[in-house]
Amino acid sequence: MGQRLRVGVVGCGVIAQVMHLPHLRELDDEYELTAVCDISASVAEACMHAFGAGRAVTDWQELLDMQLDAVLVLTSGSHAPIAIAAAESGTHVFVEKPMCLSPAEGTAMIEAARRAGVHLMVGTMKRYDPAYQRLRELLPEVDDLRLVRVTTLESPFEPYVLHYPLVPPNGVPPAMLEALREDDERRLDAALPGADEETRYCYRWMLLDNLVHEFNALRGVLGEPDRVAFADLSRRVVAINMSFGGVECHLSWVDLPGIARYRQEFMFLAPDERLTLTLPSPYLRNMPSELTVEGGDPGGPHSWSRVEIVSYEEAFKRELVEFHAAIREDRSPATDGVDGLHDVTLCHSVARVHMSGEAAVAPSQLTSEVRI
Repeated sequence: MGQRLRVGVVGCGVIAQVMHLPHLRELDDEYELTAVCDISASVAEACMHAFGAGRAVTDWQELLDMQLDAVLVLTSGSHAPIAIAAAESGTHVFVEKPMCLSPAEGTAMIEAARRAGVHLMVGTMKRYDPAYQRLRELLPEVDDLRLVRVTTLESPFEPYVLHYPLVPPNGVPPAMLEALREDDERRLDAALPGADEETRYCYRWMLLDNLVHEFNALRGVLGEPDRVAFADLSRRVVAINMSFGGVECHLSWVDLPGIARYRQEFMFLAPDERLTLTLPSPYLRNMPSELTVEGGDPGGPHSWSRVEIVSYEEAFKRELVEFHAAIREDRSPATDGVDGLHDVTLCHSVARVHMSGEAAVAPSQLTSEVRI
């Protein structure tokens, strides 16, 4: 295996065209884009020409037959079938979040990668945000952390991608789309047996598709949560109370589709210091996150704040650099399969708290087999 990795991309939708494919082209010293795959032949062909891929196919199994070094799985459904098959072919695997739709699927993905001796990475890109990494440097110095507050104001994503030359999917057989939808439903049935339709929807789209980012970012700075005390899920508003090492965390997510004003804020509150990480829409390339640091004189009137712009480097690009480095150095990436499985397990626990009304202890805990 040379310095450049022969890579294939499965799934050429919005996030692939906006982020992953442009960054693979920029990282030409690290990656050779061997092939792209999409169920829409027109999208695959357009992306092949736009981003300099060697081939375009519509069947991911055909792509895995190309003796690639690595594959990026960016599809919208469960990533488990493609990731497991890729690992069994000896190919290193990067999957977008969420890694899968259930803890059982995630365990199977990890086991397949371990048997094959390949690396499995999950694309939770906020962990590679320079401002987030600055937060990780500062947070251990904060004494007596008392409350963590996370607020996400969701907004329509379309206004944030209008300026990109995106290729819409065309020509996909309706029968194929229906088969993919039914596959999703079967996997959700297995993940949450007995759940009502609304809970299944919120588990799939509010938790796994959206809040998995918030959970991963919190785990990255606070460790594994002790408890989920309360969870109320709906398509408009989500409210969750949890704790990390005895520190209470209140998480709110609200869908506000009327205006394109996305905002995500992580606030860490202590008596003498406050740290606030504010993240912009993830669809804007090189838009920096801001870290606000507040302090003051205890008992006195003097207080101060500063806003840090750490870097204009794109988190999506930095995670691809990490994937390449992990393969070259034969080490686990920072957000490996086990890390991703913690997130899926936490999402699953939150859904069960919502369903039962009972708190969950050690909600992201994995089985002993997965930890080894």
